[in-house]
Amino acid sequence: MGTVLIIGAGGVGRVVAFKCAQHRDVFKEIILASRTKKKCDKIAADVKEKLGGKKIKTAKVDADFPEQTIKIIEKYNPDIVINVALPYQDLAIMDACLATKTHYLDTANYEPKEEAKFEYSWQWAYQNKFKKAGIMAVLGCGFDPGVTQVFTARAAKHHFDEMHYLDIVDCNGGDHGKAFATNFNPEINIREITQRGKYWQDGQWVETEPFEHKKMIDYPNIGKRASYLLYHEELESLVKHFPTIKRARFWMTFGEEYLTHLRVIQNIGMARIDPVRFKGKDIIPLQFLKAVLPDPGSLGDNYSGETSIGCRIKGIKDGKEKTYYIYNNCSHQKAFEETGAQGVSYTTGVPAMLGAKLVLEKKWTGKGVFNVEQLDPDPFLDKLGEYGLAWHEKVNVKLGMD
Repeated sequence: MGTVLIIGAGGVGRVVAFKCAQHRDVFKEIILASRTKKKCDKIAADVKEKLGGKKIKTAKVDADFPEQTIKIIEKYNPDIVINVALPYQDLAIMDACLATKTHYLDTANYEPKEEAKFEYSWQWAYQNKFKKAGIMAVLGCGFDPGVTQVFTARAAKHHFDEMHYLDIVDCNGGDHGKAFATNFNPEINIREITQRGKYWQDGQWVETEPFEHKKMIDYPNIGKRASYLLYHEELESLVKHFPTIKRARFWMTFGEEYLTHLRVIQNIGMARIDPVRFKGKDIIPLQFLKAVLPDPGSLGDNYSGETSIGCRIKGIKDGKEKTYYIYNNCSHQKAFEETGAQGVSYTTGVPAMLGAKLVLEKKWTGKGVFNVEQLDPDPFLDKLGEYGLAWHEKVNVKLGMD
């Protein structure tokens, strides 16, 4: 058994807290910390009410400052820190884990505040430091990144001698009834989808304009949806760790109404991340927009439909061409009934809990910095369905991705 410190009290933090509390045989003590302690207290109260009196502790921390996180770690002595705060804070939290020799896990890679750019170079640079400290950092253990990499690792281990073509397909087929809302932090979400796209082709990156490439993709239980090529961080690590991949792409669905709102937001300057002067103060337009948009954590109550996320892979097995599709569909309504959070938060939070559990159980071990595809996919997938995210696989089917 061990102690876990969860940093971040948004929708994902809520799910992680609930799922950890369901497994007190491993997580004997749970501390939930955030800049806004009242959010932690609300989640703790809901956990206690829904899970029969199971208590979690709460604390206030500004994770921008490693010294504050170090104090919290020294007070509670956790065995692992689950970082579901903002990607800007990844390095500061990793520094705190290094200072205290505490295992680390997150769900999204670092990006600097001043530039809409994300890549693993900053966190991979911690490899020797974590190795020397004798601790483990697990990067990107959400769904995408996260489960999509575990899916790919399973494919490599059990289905292919060589993987050649990888398409990660992400569909949110749900309806929250809002004119415009993002399913996770609006600032991070809009920064991510408005930057230039990128995919891997024959040993190099090919850049695209935002939303330049569109494909109608058929998703299980949902049907055909317009899907757009984006750059997503797991592509960077997957082509590094599986060098036989010739092409790797990431696709995500967007509705026309969403894209229309997004174009307006960009056209009027509300997606800007540089400061503008307003009434004698500097403000960041995108941060102001975040303040007026619906809180992603508030979307679950009336959210219908489901998500569908998976990997479609073509390669070679025993000298013959083989296709493989592995995916999960998650109901927004069922996720909300269990945790009070919508499906996008649920699909991120469950894998974070499971990854931390495997570290504490010593089923995922190592010293240094790891992407999840470097770790054994079997113990993870053995439990993923049981913990709420059932997965399915199809072999030698038409992938529809040429």
